[in-house]
This record gives sequence, C-alpha cells and structure tokens, in this order.
Amino acid sequence: MTCLNRGHKIEITTNGGKLKMAYKHTNSKGITYYLHKSEVTLRGGKPQTIYFFTKTEKNEKGTPCDLPEDREVNENPRNGFLTVSRKK
Repeated sequence: MTCLNRGHKIEITTNGGKLKMAYKHTNSKGITYYLHKSEVTLRGGKPQTIYFFTKTEKNEKGTPCDLPEDREVNENPRNGFLTVSRKK
C-alpha cells in the first residue's frame, strides 16, 4: 500500500495479478472520499476526462480510478470539499 499525504492508493495482489481499487482521500473533517472518472464529450466534439470524488467506492456516473501522476488533490479549507487539478 502506498500512502500519499492523507490519500491512499491501494493495490491488492491475488494469484499473481493485481486488483486495483480507487484512490481514496480523507479530508480534514475525517470523511473518506473515493476518486472516480468519467469520459464526456464537450459541445465542440472534444473528448474530456472528468475526475470527481464520491463517498462510496462504486458510483453509477463513473469508474473508480487512481490519481494520475500529473494531478493533485486540493481541499477547500472552509467546507472540506475535494477537487482534482493539474500540478503546477
């Protein structure tokens, strides 16, 4: 298991294969959220990947995913809301 700040990337090995689970992050209020992604098409026809956090591991609107190398998790200090943005 690899720990990243308050977030965790979990990998479980079973019979020689790896089963990946969603990246999870616990905010300052102690609530754990799981990262998901969804592929959408913008009005101009350009495909876009949307990243979002949910309180459950499974969600109908997206698939669980790991945090991409070029992204970082930010937390709003007022309400604990998590967002994913590009690293600067």
